[in-house]
Amino acid sequence: MQPFKLPAFYMPWPARLNPNLEAARVHSKAWAYEMGILGSKEEAQGEPIWDERKFDAHDYALLCSYTHPDTDSPELDLVTDWYVWVFFFDDHFLEIYKRSQDMVGAKEYLDRLPAFMPIYPKDNPPVPTNPVERGLADLWSRTAFTKSVEWRRRFFESTKNLLDESMWELANINQNRIANPIEYIEMRRKVGGAPWSADLVEHAAFVEVPAKIAATRPMRVLKDTFADGVHLRNDLFSYQREVEDEGENSNCVLVIEKFLNVSTQEAANLTNELLNSRLYQFDNTAVTELPSLFEEYGVDPVERVNVLLYIKGLQGWQSGGHEWHMRSSRYMNKQEEDNSAKSGILSGPNGLGTSAARIESLYTTLGLGRFKSFTHVPYQNVVQSTAEVLYAFLYHFESQSRCRAEAFSEWARQMEMLASLPGIPDAFIWNVHKFDVADVALCGAWIHPNGPEHELNLTACWLVWGTYADDYFPAIYGNNRDLAGAKVFNARLSAFMPLDDSTPPAVPTNPVEKGLADIWSRTAAPMTANARTEFRRAIQDMTDSWVWELANQTQNRIPDPIDYIEMRRKTFGSDLTMSLSRLAQGGEIPMEIYYSRPMRSLENAAADFACFTNDIFSYQKGIEFEGEIHNCVLVVQNFLNCDITQAVEVVNNLMTARAQQFQHIVETELPALFDDFKLDENTRKKLLKYVEKLEQWMCGVLKWHTKVDRYKEFELRNSASPIVRLLNGPTGFGTSAAHIRSLVGATKPLTK
Repeated sequence: MQPFKLPAFYMPWPARLNPNLEAARVHSKAWAYEMGILGSKEEAQGEPIWDERKFDAHDYALLCSYTHPDTDSPELDLVTDWYVWVFFFDDHFLEIYKRSQDMVGAKEYLDRLPAFMPIYPKDNPPVPTNPVERGLADLWSRTAFTKSVEWRRRFFESTKNLLDESMWELANINQNRIANPIEYIEMRRKVGGAPWSADLVEHAAFVEVPAKIAATRPMRVLKDTFADGVHLRNDLFSYQREVEDEGENSNCVLVIEKFLNVSTQEAANLTNELLNSRLYQFDNTAVTELPSLFEEYGVDPVERVNVLLYIKGLQGWQSGGHEWHMRSSRYMNKQEEDNSAKSGILSGPNGLGTSAARIESLYTTLGLGRFKSFTHVPYQNVVQSTAEVLYAFLYHFESQSRCRAEAFSEWARQMEMLASLPGIPDAFIWNVHKFDVADVALCGAWIHPNGPEHELNLTACWLVWGTYADDYFPAIYGNNRDLAGAKVFNARLSAFMPLDDSTPPAVPTNPVEKGLADIWSRTAAPMTANARTEFRRAIQDMTDSWVWELANQTQNRIPDPIDYIEMRRKTFGSDLTMSLSRLAQGGEIPMEIYYSRPMRSLENAAADFACFTNDIFSYQKGIEFEGEIHNCVLVVQNFLNCDITQAVEVVNNLMTARAQQFQHIVETELPALFDDFKLDENTRKKLLKYVEKLEQWMCGVLKWHTKVDRYKEFELRNSASPIVRLLNGPTGFGTSAAHIRSLVGATKPLTK
C-alpha cells in the first residue's frame, strides 16, 4: 500500500516529447555497457547494481526526451548519458557505501571524482577504476570543452556538490538524524543535483547565461526555484522507495512530518504546497525582476534571447520531469497512472456532495493558491505574541568592557541621524528618545562581551548605522513605493566604500551616506584588499536586500517561505557583523575555510536564530505600526493558514532547530573539517574562537530583544501617537512631503 495519496499537482507548462526518443534509448544502453554500468559485476560482489531489466524499466531516455524536448539527436544522446551516469552514481553509492555505512571508503571514493573534471583540456585526469569514474571521464571530455570557462566552472561546482554532499546524507543515516526543514532545503539543492540539471539545460539549448548576470539574485532565484521544484516533486514520488524501502531520511515529506508532528498525508500535502510556492516564485521572478535586470546590466538582444531560451528550457524540464515521474517504475505513481487513464478534471468522486473535492483539486492544479500572498491588509491591529520559552541556548554573556551609550549618541548626532529631515522641519527618523529606547550600543556590548574597547566601539557604530539606515530606507522610499529612487540611493552607497585611494570620496547628502563614509574609513583602513572587498560585499548584500523588500511591498506580496528565509539573512545584516568577527580573527585563517559547507551552514544557522528572534519580537511593530509584510511569523501564518499563536510556535521551533543544528555542526562536523584542511593547533583555536563569537552574537541578540523597550507595545503606541498613517493622509500631486512626514513622525525637531 502507498503511504499517502499523491496530492493534486500544479503544472503550468505542458510536457512535450522529443522525437529522437528511440535513438536515445539505443545509444544510452550501448554506452552503459561500454562504461561497465551494465554487464559488470566488479562493484557489487557478484551481483550487478543494474541489470538490463532494471535499466529498461527506469527509462532514462524517456526522462531526457521529456525534459529536453527541443534538442537534436546527438545532444539528446549526450544528455541521456549524463542522466544514466548520475542515477547510477546514486544507486552505486547506496549499495557500496550507504548500506554498509562505510564513511572512510565513501570519502576516499568521492575525493577522487573531481579529478575527472578538469577545467582546462591540458589537465590530464587519472585512470578510471570503476564505472562511475569511467562514465564521468568520458562525459566530461564530450561536454565541458564545448562551452566557456565560466560555464565549466559553474558545472564543475554543481557536479562536485552533488557528489560531495552525499557524505552529508550518509552521516545523517549513521546518526539516525533527520534534518530540520531549512537545513534540508539548502542541502537538497546540493545533493539532489537539480542545479546541475539547470546547467545542462544551457548546454542542451546551445545557450549560455551571460557571465555578467549569472550570479545576480534573479538568475540565482530562477535556478534555485527550479531546483527546489524538481526535488520536492521527486520527494513526493520517491517517499515509498527511499524512506520505506531504502531507509533514507533525506526526504521533505519525512522532514515536515517529524518537524510539525503531523501525519504522512498532511506532510505530503504541505510538501506539495511548498512545491507550488516555489513555482509561483519562479514565475514572479521571471516577470517582475528580469526586465529591470536586463536594463541595469545592459544585456543585449542576443543575450536576452539566450536567457529566455534558458528559462523555457527550465520550464520544459519541470513539466517533463513530472511526466516521467508519473510513468517510471522507479517511483510511487500507480495512483497517478490510474488517474491519467480517467477523464482529467472529471475524474475523482462523483455524485451529490462531491463538488468540494473537485474544487479543491482545481484550486491547486490551476495555481490559484498564488493569490493569497497578495491579499494581506496592512496596519491591522494585532496582539504582540512572543513564545513563552525561547530557546536560550548556551550562555548568557555579560560585557566586561564599559560601553558608554552617550558616546554613540554623540556620534549619531554628528552624523545628523538625530536631526529633522531636510525640507520637513517637524519630521525625523530618530530623536534622542527613540535612540535611547533602541539602546543599540547595549546590543553591541552583549554580542561582543569580551572584545577590546576599540572592537566594541566599532561594532556598536556599525549597529547604530545599520539600524538607522534600515529605518530610514522604508520611511523615505517605501511611502511612495519609489523603487527607482531606492535603487539610485542604494547604488550611491558604493561610492562611500572605496576599495583603494585612487577614487576620491563622494560628498554625503544624507545621514546614511555620512555615517557610512565615516565608519567605513575607520574600519576598512587596516584591512587587506581581499578583506575590504569581502566586507563591502556584505554591506552591499544588506542594502540590496532592502530594495527586494520594497519590490515586494510594491506588489503587497507576502514572500515565499524559502525566499524569505534566504533574503532575511541579508536584510538583517547578518553577514556584516559576521564579517567583523572574521576580521578580528586575523588573516591566518584561509577564506576557503569560511566558504566550506560546514562553516556556511554554521553561519546560516546562527543568522536564522537571530533573524527569527527579531521577527518574533518585532511582529507587532512591523505588522500593525509599519504596514510590513516581511516577518517570518506572518510568512508562516500565510503559508500554513494558521493563527499568530501557532505561527509563533512554529517560528520558535525553527529557532530551536537551528540552534541545535549549530551545536551539532560544532560537535560533529568541525573536527572533520579541521582534519580535512590539516589545520595546525593555532588555526584551530582561532576558528573555535570565531565559533564562540557566533555563540555570543546569538545570545546577545536574544538578550537585547528581551531587555529593550523598542518592541514593547507601550513604546510602540507612545511613538505612534503623533503619526497619521499614509492611508489617512492627503494624496495626489505635490503631497509626497506630507506622506513622508506622516510616516516618520511629527514632533518638534531636535535642537543641536
